[in-house]
Amino acid sequence: MSRAADLARRLGEQAEAVCRYYLPNGRRQGRYWICGDVMGTPGRSLYVRLSGERAGKFCDTATGEHGDLLDLIALNRGLGFRAALDEGRGFLSLPVLPIRQVAPSAPSGSSEAARRLFAASKPIRGTLAERYLQGRGIILPADVAALRFHPRCFHRGPQGREIWPALIAAVTDLDGAITGAHRTWLDPEGGKAPLDQPRRAMGHLAGNAVRLGVASDVLTAAEGIETALALKAVMPAMPVVAALSAAHLAALILPLALRRLYVARDNDGAGRLAVERLRARARADDIDIRALAPRTEDFNADLLTLGPDRLRAWLAEQLAPDDVQRFLVADEPRRCV
Repeated sequence: MSRAADLARRLGEQAEAVCRYYLPNGRRQGRYWICGDVMGTPGRSLYVRLSGERAGKFCDTATGEHGDLLDLIALNRGLGFRAALDEGRGFLSLPVLPIRQVAPSAPSGSSEAARRLFAASKPIRGTLAERYLQGRGIILPADVAALRFHPRCFHRGPQGREIWPALIAAVTDLDGAITGAHRTWLDPEGGKAPLDQPRRAMGHLAGNAVRLGVASDVLTAAEGIETALALKAVMPAMPVVAALSAAHLAALILPLALRRLYVARDNDGAGRLAVERLRARARADDIDIRALAPRTEDFNADLLTLGPDRLRAWLAEQLAPDDVQRFLVADEPRRCV
């Protein structure tokens, strides 16, 4: 048995004592300790087994977090793996092992911090983030790997540091290297979290984007993630990128092989200006720049208002004829929405 597994087993043998110490606002109900989350908030979504073969195992039905008491201690105290081992050994009055040198923390907001955040997140399937997108009418194709879910993502605001679940999107360069990340904090009940700024990006963003598919000769570029995802949902074979703002859209670095770029602008002045700036840049590279205009304020609103079939019909009026055949007609037998 590994050192961590043995420590988790010993903690499980004292599961109720561990819960009373780390989750004092919870309460015992039968064979379980019940509270709101791993921080010990009052509530009923987190269950910790107190006896039997699975003593010490926990599950949060709201976020999907689960594990043993060593995992719970790490989440409760905001600790890394080795620090959680020391914390657990300290609780059990066991000797703390010699301190090992650990990698330095990444500067806040840096590309390295973005890479670590994305690596610490988990696949989006079956998570609150997927349910959030479905509530926006977005059913993801199976090959979208740029999105992940983090159940406990820090948010710094006027009230200090808070923890909320978040949809995490990787921002990458043309070679696929992660240069940044975009966070959309979520309310566990659905929708965006009730924060002053529920969306923020970090890392190196200029020229880079959230990429949904690999572009070759044709690409669609949008401002926001949900606009890009709405288009990807109705045109799964179309490579789509989200530049995250109108300014970043205008500065997007384009693939060398690109011959046609669709710019899915928002229906405002900033979106129209981004299209014109891209057209001015693209003339020297002989790239055909075409604007895709939404019927409402953006294409995600179109998807919700019109539905997928009427949105496809609206897009068919704006795409080049060969792209209609390639990205709309060819996709119909395997639609994702």
